[in-house]
Amino acid sequence: MIIDTHCHLDNEMYCQDVHEVIANALDSNVKGFLIPGADPKDLPKAVELAQQYDEVFFSVGVHPYDAKAYDEEVLKKYVTHPKCIAIGECGLDYFRLPEDENEKEEEIKRQKEVFSKQVKFATEVNKPLIVHVRNASNDSKKILLDNNAGKVGGVLHCFNADEQLLSLANENFYFGIGGVLTFKNARKLVQVLSKIPKEKIVVETDGPYLTPHPFRGKRNEPSYTNYVVEKISELLEMEVDEVKTLTTHNAKTLFKEFSNIN
Repeated sequence: MIIDTHCHLDNEMYCQDVHEVIANALDSNVKGFLIPGADPKDLPKAVELAQQYDEVFFSVGVHPYDAKAYDEEVLKKYVTHPKCIAIGECGLDYFRLPEDENEKEEEIKRQKEVFSKQVKFATEVNKPLIVHVRNASNDSKKILLDNNAGKVGGVLHCFNADEQLLSLANENFYFGIGGVLTFKNARKLVQVLSKIPKEKIVVETDGPYLTPHPFRGKRNEPSYTNYVVEKISELLEMEVDEVKTLTTHNAKTLFKEFSNIN
């Protein structure tokens, strides 16, 4: 079986057929789903799906692009739900910073503050983190280490292939591998994959985004994790079933609540 550790099933792109998407994934041997919290307004839909399906769980958090919307009271409202198993997606993203230097500095400061708050919150409620890092490896790593994130660990979602982050494996962090691995321009990730400790690799889609080859340009969905697994097996010279067993075990080790799913 496969566990999709990061899929935005609460996204509006699934609103017409989310139940068919889940059914198709289950038929494709994807037996676990984690909906990351990104925008607080989507949380009610995530909770609704988690309550409908034993296989679906969710997390609470605020994406760096939505840092202005951060409200810890909202997180506190949902974090006690039995299907809430992580904090995030939170982190730093310097890809689309304002051009104005003052605005850029203000945005970076805001993202850092909100990320730090969520890391502290995760350690307080003892739940692993789902971390988003884009063009911000140095600052992200420093915040995680400075705030004792290793206490709860987590996953570096859509791992950016920056080798300086590999040492976070020693801090109980896992590395989320998704459709990007199948892209023709993913040479860096392809090269770094073998350097990730095998016991720290988990599979994800980031659906509806980052659809793997051969479906690029279309909506991503959990069933496509099979293509990610096939690419991992090819690059690491492992059997497909071996990769499924490995990544499922890793996901269950990080997110203990998945352990009841067979």
